[in-house]
Amino acid sequence: MHAELNNKVALVTGGGRGIGRSICLMLARSGAKVVAASRSMGDLKSLKNDIRKLGGEIMVVPTDISKEKEIERLFRLVEKKFGRLDILVNNAGMGIYGKLVDFSASDFDKIMAVNLRGTFVCCKHAMRMMIPAKSGYIINISSVVGFKGYPAQSAYAASKHGIMGLTKSLAVEAQEYGIRVSAILPGGVDTKLVRDARPDLKRSELLSPDDVAQTVEYLLSLSERAAVDQIYIRRRNSEPF
Repeated sequence: MHAELNNKVALVTGGGRGIGRSICLMLARSGAKVVAASRSMGDLKSLKNDIRKLGGEIMVVPTDISKEKEIERLFRLVEKKFGRLDILVNNAGMGIYGKLVDFSASDFDKIMAVNLRGTFVCCKHAMRMMIPAKSGYIINISSVVGFKGYPAQSAYAASKHGIMGLTKSLAVEAQEYGIRVSAILPGGVDTKLVRDARPDLKRSELLSPDDVAQTVEYLLSLSERAAVDQIYIRRRNSEPF
């Protein structure tokens, strides 16, 4: 157990499955009080049972991250139960794929509402809780498409590039309050989203959600003297840089 995470309050969006689930389990094992948000109550119940078996503390909140009122409710519940927020991991995301020439504006808006707008609103509410404490850590899960481009992923890439712009600006704003902001850019993780986007990739060569969770753990283990802007983790067999 990391002493620096013991009894810290950590909120993870998209916490019910995949990368988010692995992050929640890591945080619980490290002694943090976990708040998991997801659209699927079934996924949240399963996660809750697993964390309880570990002896951890968890609060689950069904949340559609594309709806601002549901995000506001989520943060009110965190404030009411714990009175503070130490860690926010913006992990919730979705993907819709297709060539730009055929891509609908409504599908573009759906991706932006979850991946970018949802992250923006969560950051805003987290900052409002962290600023009075003059401490906190916000970690945004971006993607390799946060700096690269792939065919049939223009809308998804735009949302992840947007997360990088948001992260860079917020890191500067947050610094005066002792709040750190980092981005993790994974490439090719074994999740349904990646399997749908890249069916050509061999599952045996994909990163594990636990690899991303361990990267979050590394960031949270650093002393307050250290700040990391971004970490790109890729499949070992993929092209470097």
